[in-house]
Amino acid sequence: MPERIVHRGALLHFLDEPMLDTNAIEYFEDGALLVAEGHIEKVGNATDVLAKLSSSVPVLDHKNALIAPGFVDCHVHYPQYHVMAAFGTQLLDWLTTHTFPEEEKFKDIAYASDVAERFLKQLLSNGTTTALVFGTVHPQSVDAFFEAANQRNLRMICGKVMMDRNAPPGLLDTADESVTDSEALIQRWHGRDRLGYAVTPRFAPTSSPAQLKGAAQLLQKHPGVMLHTHLAENRSECDWVGELYPQNRSYLDVYDQFGLLGPNSIFAHSIYLDDKDRQRLAQTHSSIAHCPTSNLFIGSGLFDMKAAASAGIKIGLATDVGGGDSYSLLRTINESYKIQQLQEYTLDPFQSFYMATLGGARAISVDSHIGNFTVGKEADFNILDLHATELIAARIAKCQSLKEKLFVLQMLGDERAIRQTWIMGSPVT
Repeated sequence: MPERIVHRGALLHFLDEPMLDTNAIEYFEDGALLVAEGHIEKVGNATDVLAKLSSSVPVLDHKNALIAPGFVDCHVHYPQYHVMAAFGTQLLDWLTTHTFPEEEKFKDIAYASDVAERFLKQLLSNGTTTALVFGTVHPQSVDAFFEAANQRNLRMICGKVMMDRNAPPGLLDTADESVTDSEALIQRWHGRDRLGYAVTPRFAPTSSPAQLKGAAQLLQKHPGVMLHTHLAENRSECDWVGELYPQNRSYLDVYDQFGLLGPNSIFAHSIYLDDKDRQRLAQTHSSIAHCPTSNLFIGSGLFDMKAAASAGIKIGLATDVGGGDSYSLLRTINESYKIQQLQEYTLDPFQSFYMATLGGARAISVDSHIGNFTVGKEADFNILDLHATELIAARIAKCQSLKEKLFVLQMLGDERAIRQTWIMGSPVT
């Protein structure tokens, strides 16, 4: 690619959360995105940007499309590629019937590498340019993922599962081993090119108190790494946590007791919370990964976004594949809208696209690098096709506002709406 290139077309990004500040929505009906050496150099009205450039700078004209930042998936399991769309179980049965047998295969790094390649192709074809990813208990599963991500120059975060009880023997480590293995992976990968590490206890039932204490020690020793785990996804799961940790007020309180809440901590699902839990998440600047397709597919429950947002919690969107049945963030937004409708809360499409881009980047602490088109950020973006299908084109033609167009895109769109994905200013081929 040329060192400098202009992308011209309708352009949307967010400077802040749109529900808090409508001025945070920045839209150019005829916009220009100037990319230089993989980073954003300028964004604005096309006539203004082009007037100050030499005619030698190439211009790509994206007609009938919307230029938007790359999507951010805040919680996804790459080892569950082959168990996606498995029939007929809820969370705890899902783990024992489908997930754990598949994850045992990741002790073979060749197998893990093959799945990592397939997984990343799915992400990119759906416009997801950054994700927070679960590995398995095997350190080589993380090595395989990071190798594949680094070859593509992707900004990705991953971690080795920490799990020392209540799982098959082939998937168990010990509290000490989990710290030693995670420490080695952090040294090997965290901060290398565009990669980051997440300390990853699977969830409270599969980690002993000693292991959760070890996870906290890793966070204290390496303040730049993330904490990534599950929270309050399923009623039976919550009951199990209550039996294992009877001294704690709530499921969240278990993690809080061990010092696992904080601005780099994200908790997937977070369906069964009370007001005290939400206040504590907000106080600690912790984040929630909302997983609507998974919550519906596995039958876990309905996330109360209004309550979480009102408490001031950062919320990102997540596919949670393989519990989720699609890699598409557009389909994820679709299902999130429906879940909120069932609770008499109407999710604004501007807020949806914010959560899929800058909001997601904030939730996983990478918004200094990606998430919008502010000058200096990395040029990861999508060309969203407003004529992707005959139906989308017909509905878009009848829209009177940008909000209507976004709503049509989120309700009717899927991977077909991703015309092209760009990573650090280069097209994905």
